[in-house]
Amino acid sequence: MTGGAGFIAVDSGGSGMRIVVGEVGRGVLARRESREPVRTGERGIDAGHFMEQLVPMVRAAVAESGAAVPGAVSVGAAGLASLGDGLRAELPGALEREFGIRRVALVADAVTAYVGALGARPGAVVAAGTGLIAIGTDLKRWRRADGWGHLLGDCGGGAWIGRAGLEAAMRAHDGRPDGSPALLARAEKMFGPVQGLPGKLYPRPDRPAVLAAFAPEVAGCADGDPVAAGILRAAARHMADSAAAVCPTTGDPQVTVTGGLLNMGAPLVAPLDEELSKRLPQARRVPADGDPLQGSVRIATDLATDRLTLPSDEAMLCVVTEKGD
Repeated sequence: MTGGAGFIAVDSGGSGMRIVVGEVGRGVLARRESREPVRTGERGIDAGHFMEQLVPMVRAAVAESGAAVPGAVSVGAAGLASLGDGLRAELPGALEREFGIRRVALVADAVTAYVGALGARPGAVVAAGTGLIAIGTDLKRWRRADGWGHLLGDCGGGAWIGRAGLEAAMRAHDGRPDGSPALLARAEKMFGPVQGLPGKLYPRPDRPAVLAAFAPEVAGCADGDPVAAGILRAAARHMADSAAAVCPTTGDPQVTVTGGLLNMGAPLVAPLDEELSKRLPQARRVPADGDPLQGSVRIATDLATDRLTLPSDEAMLCVVTEKGD
């Protein structure tokens, strides 16, 4: 089967998988969600496990909505740029066999975040949550900054802020300069005596999430604690640095910041606004239109109607057309 005006859009990340089915002209008709993240293995993202989750959700959504047979799919996946070799090799064929889909866009989650936020317009998007990555385009190529994980980067993200706050707490415990007694008190309330913190933290496989859980405590101290306020100012500078590294320097670029880190409110947002204005005077600050799933919907719709004009990139946005289309 060749499909018609139907499409599937997928957003697969660390917290699970979200999918929608829809039709061009009618939009999204049904949604499904799984809380189980797709596994990774020796070849990176596990295409078999991906399909195990996707197939029943798509079949249920199509049956519920009566949507047209899907002819195109956009798969937004966390880790695609660095862990996507197996997915790129196996998923298009699996989708053709299972659903008859011959048009597949394999998209890094940073790109779906960008398209959800800005659409097909030049600019830069900073996605700030537990980690941090910035992506920009002049509509000719994609540029990426950071997103290297909590050991090598993600500077200014939730895990970075939480780690900096806990370091300030440990400094206060030791009597070293630049410590924060306020953060020490909050750390001991959350984790117990800080002498035991290394043993609780280092073995954890979810260490970035544990660090990020302390970031709101840093924000909560910022009004009365210069050390906590300084951490958030430093985070804002890192975020602006990443945005400036990827934002086009000519034309009329737009810039926006998305992600759960913004829920920390004014203690972070106020210095971030200042830093973005300073570093990107050529860019217009705009609110995000939508989230990564909306970005995947936009890409799937354009793919289904032969209107996809975003720059292609083997790691960031790769379109595969199976034989017969």
